[in-house]
Amino acid sequence: MDDEVVQRVFHEGGRDYFQQQPSTSSSSSSILQSLPLHVSFDHGYYLLVKSIQELREKKDGLVTVGIGGPSGSGKTSLAEKVASVIGCTVISMGNYRHGVDEGNDVDSIDFDTLIKNLEDLTKGKDTLIPKFDYQQKKRVGYKAIKSASSGVVIVDGTYALHAKLRSLLDIRVAVVGGVHFSLLSKVRYDIGDSCSLDYLIDSIFPLFRKHIEPDLHHAQIRINNSFVSSFREAIYKVKCRRESTDPGSAFQGNEAQTDNFIEMYLRPPSSSEEARINDWIKVRQSGIRYYLSLGDQRIVDKNFIIRPKAEFEVGRMTLGGLLALGYTVVVSYKRASTTINSGKVTMSFETIDVLGETFMVMRGTNRKTVGTEASRMRIDGPWITKSYLEMILERKGVPRLSTPPLVSNTIVAGSQETAITAPKPIRVTPNVVTGLEDLPQPWTRSPTKSKMEPVVAAWHFLSSDSSQPDNSVLDPSSFRDSIRLAPMPDSFDLDRGLLLAVQAIQALLENKGVPVIVGIGGPSGSGKTSLAHKMANIIGCEVVSLESYYKQVKDFKYDDFSALDLSLLSKNIDDIRNGQRTKVPIFDLESGARNGFKELEVSEDCGVIIFEGVFALHPDIRISLDLWIAVVGGVHSHLISRVQRDKSRVGCFISQNEIMMTVFPMFQQLIEPHLVHAHLKIRNDFDPVLSPESSLFVLKSNKKVAYQDIVAILDSAKFCSSVQKFIDIYIRLPGIPSNGQLRDSDCIRVRICEGRFALLIREPIKEGNFIIQPKVDFDISISTVAGLLNLGYQAVAYIEASAFIYQDGKILIEVDHLQDVPGPYIQIKGVNKDAVAAAGSMLKLDTSYTTKSYLEIILERLPVIERTSGGINSQQSARLLEIVEFIQSQGSSSASESSSGRVVSPIEGIIEEMQSRIKRLEKWLAINTVLWTFLMSALVGYSLYQRRRQ
Repeated sequence: MDDEVVQRVFHEGGRDYFQQQPSTSSSSSSILQSLPLHVSFDHGYYLLVKSIQELREKKDGLVTVGIGGPSGSGKTSLAEKVASVIGCTVISMGNYRHGVDEGNDVDSIDFDTLIKNLEDLTKGKDTLIPKFDYQQKKRVGYKAIKSASSGVVIVDGTYALHAKLRSLLDIRVAVVGGVHFSLLSKVRYDIGDSCSLDYLIDSIFPLFRKHIEPDLHHAQIRINNSFVSSFREAIYKVKCRRESTDPGSAFQGNEAQTDNFIEMYLRPPSSSEEARINDWIKVRQSGIRYYLSLGDQRIVDKNFIIRPKAEFEVGRMTLGGLLALGYTVVVSYKRASTTINSGKVTMSFETIDVLGETFMVMRGTNRKTVGTEASRMRIDGPWITKSYLEMILERKGVPRLSTPPLVSNTIVAGSQETAITAPKPIRVTPNVVTGLEDLPQPWTRSPTKSKMEPVVAAWHFLSSDSSQPDNSVLDPSSFRDSIRLAPMPDSFDLDRGLLLAVQAIQALLENKGVPVIVGIGGPSGSGKTSLAHKMANIIGCEVVSLESYYKQVKDFKYDDFSALDLSLLSKNIDDIRNGQRTKVPIFDLESGARNGFKELEVSEDCGVIIFEGVFALHPDIRISLDLWIAVVGGVHSHLISRVQRDKSRVGCFISQNEIMMTVFPMFQQLIEPHLVHAHLKIRNDFDPVLSPESSLFVLKSNKKVAYQDIVAILDSAKFCSSVQKFIDIYIRLPGIPSNGQLRDSDCIRVRICEGRFALLIREPIKEGNFIIQPKVDFDISISTVAGLLNLGYQAVAYIEASAFIYQDGKILIEVDHLQDVPGPYIQIKGVNKDAVAAAGSMLKLDTSYTTKSYLEIILERLPVIERTSGGINSQQSARLLEIVEFIQSQGSSSASESSSGRVVSPIEGIIEEMQSRIKRLEKWLAINTVLWTFLMSALVGYSLYQRRRQ
């Protein structure tokens, strides 16, 4: 846990617990004692959960949390995600409205009732909270909240940090960003720099600076939410015309819900009459609530319309502010919807008044499920992939410019090509804000990017035939073979990069035809595989890992380019290019050898194949590919931050460049030089270790369970089993304060399993009986482990085990046999918390759960004298020493082999270290200047006082 990052006791209006003096021990410092200026959404979620857990342990009674921020910043999402882990009560301030004119108006909030509810719960009394109906625009009743079930209460709302509530809150959280910042960025991009940022804020969010922003500065946890919309959890839907408006016959037994919406599209000022709808802003009104999304963010693939979760609630004054700034309502229509949810998909019958037609829309989060349900119900179209907006514009006769724009046969001049394709470094550096002086704007109002960008960039094509004269016109057949994508000059975050990657594939299919062969490259742990499979889910294509093309791997050297079977890879790509079936290899990671082949065919119906791997953008490989995508960041950058944090805890400064050269030697020498040539560069800021989006719920018990009982609770149609052996090595930097105890939080866990090295940087969250951990471990190379040891990390613990794994796609049950531990441990894992709990109950494990890690379990069995920060089982020390020596020898040989033909100058590290020292000296100079000024002022004041007295 970030002991030195999180160290500030609540001191401004906190409740009784915070009147106590904090402990002076650095190792046991409170997680609430100090927080950074502001953190990401994922990190803020992690800190909030940990803070709640600590308070609940150290104080009696209710823990109250307030989550405040402007409309659309992500307050409600944070409250819901925390509640899914903690199991607490969420009180929405939207239910405490007096009137209906404007929910963001502070005078419309019934603070008296909310204060009474909180005081009742704090005193251990049951209470009644109001319920507000947005369709009827009035309070319709009350809901009972029992104090016994409310160990934690979260107040979620724009004014949750108001002065009237702050004295009742234990933890105060401010969330800014989300659509709030993105809308400011969008408007500033649309209208230029003619208006100041403060003027735009006052126009779009008129209540923010006066009534909301002052309260946010009282928060202990300050979250900057850069998330806007994401295709990581996309919504898939199919649409067709229907006469009936009754879906009841489709899903009998389910209750239908009826809604009425008004949807309108706002065109930016000074925009042309042509319908470039990606530049428009969509506003949906439901009763007295308004929801906003930026642009027509969707992907059309065959019969499917794929949309991100992109709508956020805003106030009515925001709409008025946009109109006052010159935005024009171009299209407005009413949509009446009758919807039924079957659990897997939802079916809606939607009537559009302007079109005078009714449409059937089936939605779901899984593409195959939506298609299967449509086939089961014998709904076969004809399918419509146009949005209601496009259909209305066509009826009005307004021309529409699609994105990406249609590519003409006119070739871009060579001089322009040079400017566009100039490679740019894309290494991700930790974005740490250490002080107010580092921020160009106040943290509560600064857009996430200093340079405003359009919502969606557009792809363009260049000629790859230098013999063609500028501005020449080619024959269509030769045009398809001679064009290539123009690289995007900037890098993008994961969400926007995913959208642009799919759009690039669609542009290639439209202009070059099938097949489209994609390569995704980047360092280990950067998120290549995750991105590839998310793209494949959207497009419906196959993913091939370049690891399958290793001829043979010895001594865990998976970052050796010479081990790849390039001739077979070239043959497979040629077969795919010619529309033929091909056989791709299957590689066994545990044995380090190839063990077979499988047939692969890229059909014309799909026409896309994705190759992903560390060396996917190597010149010998990328020359055969159509789209080059580079991904950096992920666990790659988080490990660098972790090493810097550990080094600072022991009083040692180390530059990022020094860590890179030691921990990732292969990256700088063999991978990074090729990534800068990518068409699309993606910086993966997503934190899979902290993010609630990647949580896996785990229940652990040492109770014996029979094999037949495990099989009985799993789906027999999807049942599969496997056996794994793994070794966990815990490495730690000497000198980290620990009170003589070895803790998971002070260690980095390296797991050796099936011939791979995997990393766990941060300890999981423990809540009740559950352990909440990342879904996957993150693969690294042996040279990375050797680099950590060379930086001073020492192996302090060793665990060897075998695991028997049973799963059915929903639940995974793992039976672990630890060496030198008498009985096995059973772990039940799944992404659905309720499903995991139900499986545990069916196995009768309810009273036997433990949240202890295997490291804690092993240490408990050691004699007390060996439970020190450097103590391990004496019987295992020889085996551990043998493994460490092997890692160091193989890791150092890999690094020396890769650098044999290249001399690396240390000048970059020297410059970076000097710059860091200069910054520290500048800070000390500023502090000394302030102190000197204060001292001189005091002396002058005292002198004047003495003269006046005389």
